Amino acid sequence: MANPTAPSGINQPDPSWQTQSKQMPLLVRRCGAWAVEISLIAASALVPFSIGALVNQESQTVPLNSSVAAASETVARTLGIPVRDRSPRVAPLTNLFWSGALLAPAVLAGWQLFLLARTGQTLPKRWFGVKVVTASGTPPGFGQVLIRESLGRWGVPLGVAYGIWRLSGAFPDLLILGGLSGLAVLADGAFAWRYKRQAGHDRLANTLVVNARSNQLSDNPVKGPDWTEEDAQIAALVVTPQSGLKANASLWNWMRQHPGTTLVIVTLGSAGLILTLFVGTLIYTQSQANLRDSRQRNDELFVALVSKLSPTSASGASGRRSAILALGAVEDSRAVPLLADLLAQEDNRAMLDAIQQALVSSGPKALPELQRLNQALSNDLDSLRFGGKAPERELAAARQRTVQRAIGKILTVYSSQLNGVDLSRTDLAQSPAGPSQFTLVLNKADLSGIKLKNANLTNASLQGARFYGTGEDRRPGTFDDWISDLSGANLEGVNLVGASLNSAVMNRTNFVRAVMNKANLSNGNLNAANFSSAILIGANLQEALLKNASFTGADIGSANLSGADLSGARLGKVKAQGAQLSLTNLSKSEWQGADLSGADLSGANLQNANLTSTKLANVNLKDARLQDANFRNAEVSSVDFRGANLAGADFKGAVFLGKAASDQFIQNPTTGSKSGRFLGVDFAEAKNLDKSQIAYICLQGGIHPKCPQKK
Repeated sequence: MANPTAPSGINQPDPSWQTQSKQMPLLVRRCGAWAVEISLIAASALVPFSIGALVNQESQTVPLNSSVAAASETVARTLGIPVRDRSPRVAPLTNLFWSGALLAPAVLAGWQLFLLARTGQTLPKRWFGVKVVTASGTPPGFGQVLIRESLGRWGVPLGVAYGIWRLSGAFPDLLILGGLSGLAVLADGAFAWRYKRQAGHDRLANTLVVNARSNQLSDNPVKGPDWTEEDAQIAALVVTPQSGLKANASLWNWMRQHPGTTLVIVTLGSAGLILTLFVGTLIYTQSQANLRDSRQRNDELFVALVSKLSPTSASGASGRRSAILALGAVEDSRAVPLLADLLAQEDNRAMLDAIQQALVSSGPKALPELQRLNQALSNDLDSLRFGGKAPERELAAARQRTVQRAIGKILTVYSSQLNGVDLSRTDLAQSPAGPSQFTLVLNKADLSGIKLKNANLTNASLQGARFYGTGEDRRPGTFDDWISDLSGANLEGVNLVGASLNSAVMNRTNFVRAVMNKANLSNGNLNAANFSSAILIGANLQEALLKNASFTGADIGSANLSGADLSGARLGKVKAQGAQLSLTNLSKSEWQGADLSGADLSGANLQNANLTSTKLANVNLKDARLQDANFRNAEVSSVDFRGANLAGADFKGAVFLGKAASDQFIQNPTTGSKSGRFLGVDFAEAKNLDKSQIAYICLQGGIHPKCPQKK
């Protein structure tokens, strides 16, 4: 039966959630629709990204998809986010899901914009009963939608927030950027309080947000039951934007009314334009003439110098040497390649020294040619090592040492100007004693941003050298930081005492027997690096990536490895007295025979770690994750196990007390002091505990099913 109080001809809506939402204020429903729109787009990116991160555990990896890599690099560069690995490799499935995370939001956003342009409603707007229209009640169309969404809703607010963030000194703090962006978006929406149905982006695009369900009561979606006089004024402003037309009509009328003045203005403007073009043409012509003269003089000088390089030249050896040195100062792109070719053919030791000086005078621009020549001579030496004659080997070695000395001097003289220089696969290793002896010495040099991938720097001296710079913005921890790449380099026996290698890329780098006391390697990429027998006393390796790294026989006493990732690392017989390893990931690491006395491993992850025969006296293992760890024959006297998870830990043969104290405890197990380090520790799921160990655990306040029940 119809409601007798309802107006005739109007059907009553069904009592559903839509009826309830209809009673909610338009502004609330509009905000709800906006929140759902953002949530849907965010979910379309986060869900596949999270799945891709979860499946990124495969041993077989491929390079990251180029589109995903370009997008992530653009975001990182814009927001100043540091990038630890600029050539990442991921699982094939990860590439698939991350590509979907890039594509899905774009497709979803495009579809929603299409619906908004055609119907005035996205899906969330339809659910919440709101609609975007022009003042005449029609859908806005693609042009107005693009202005409304891309420019008005996001472009202007986020652009203002980003500008304030970069110029105010708040960069690179992303929390501040998020706060500023939120305030800018709120300020844009605050217009809706002052101008009913119009936020800032609505006023920019000349659109209105109305109640979509008002169509039940009116043919005009703008003029619904909530229509007010203020709405009419807004509509009038939107519908009649005639200011531009009036301005054009007024200008044309003024020109018709003042033809003389208009003619003078046009004449002066034309004359000014002609004069500007004339002067610009003269300047361009003269500059080209000067450039041609300069090139001609350089060509004549270059030809004159080249003519003196021949061994049969009338100028003799002194003239040849002078010509070689002059080539180092000539601003000609042909000079450096010519000097490199001369060096590859020269057999006069005095001339080799002259060529070296000329190349050093040329500066960093000579490094690419020197790198090429270095690699070629290394190949020649390898081929002559087993079949060549002694004079040939000596001459090739002399040329190689000349190249190495030239590179070393350029790196020294032009320190701090080497960002981006590529010396990958360059041989700068120490040579045997003799006339061709060479040792690379770059103490306190600024090598930030240099590329030394797979280079050989054996026994080089790099004390206090810097391999990290803050970049052009002079702020550490941002995208444009100058980070050196030493991946795969051979740094065996290198002296890196006090060197700054923080954030550097050093995957698979060889540091065997290197001396790295107090070196800074924090946040470095050191996966699979080899530190066997290296000395890292007091070194800083906080937050470093050290998966599958080898520290066999190394000395890391007092080193700081807090928060580092050492999963799968090999640390057999390592000396780690007093090392800081709190919150470090040491899962599946191997420590056989290591000395960890006094080390701090609180909160560390030692699941499935092999600690066989290790010395753990006075080690802090509070809150550590020790599930299935192997403590066989380890010395665990005075270890603090409070809060640790020992499920499945193997203590067969582990020594909980020193020998004398252990013998005394066995004779009289009821006596002994309580240290409190086992208090409340649950050993119920630990494996291979013998009677004396259990008795000691019980005495110290530990928990085990075989402990006597307290009365």
